[in-house]
Amino acid sequence: MKVLILAALVTIVAAKSTYPAKTYKPSSYSAPAYEAPSYSAPAYEKPETYKAEPYSFSWDVKDEYYNDYAHSETSDGQVVTGSYRIELPDGRGQTVTYRADSNGYVADVKYDGEAKYPPPDYKPAAYSAPEYKASTYRVPAYKPPVYKSRARY
Repeated sequence: MKVLILAALVTIVAAKSTYPAKTYKPSSYSAPAYEAPSYSAPAYEKPETYKAEPYSFSWDVKDEYYNDYAHSETSDGQVVTGSYRIELPDGRGQTVTYRADSNGYVADVKYDGEAKYPPPDYKPAAYSAPEYKASTYRVPAYKPPVYKSRARY
């Protein structure tokens, strides 16, 4: 065993003499020099603007039982005027007439008819309280464990 250890030491010493340790000079290497990043502001094109064009539209929906509403609007390129009409759940009709220009939005709201509570076609839903079945939980068949107090020393 001693011979084996001696042979290993001789091998290590021979290896060190064959491959001399390299000496590095810390001053011979300098830190890499990086330039500070430079960013330029993105060059966005100015969005294209369009001259206001005159337009006009109107539509309406007439479903005897459920829906009755309409909307119409007209613009000359400077001033927008229009109106819309809806049927409210209480049976009244609501008409909104509006005007929008450089001074803002002005609306006139009018109601037609008389509110009816509840609405004539209202039928309360039939509701019965839920019935719950008796629990099917059974008492466990095993005995719960009994713990003894610890002995004090």
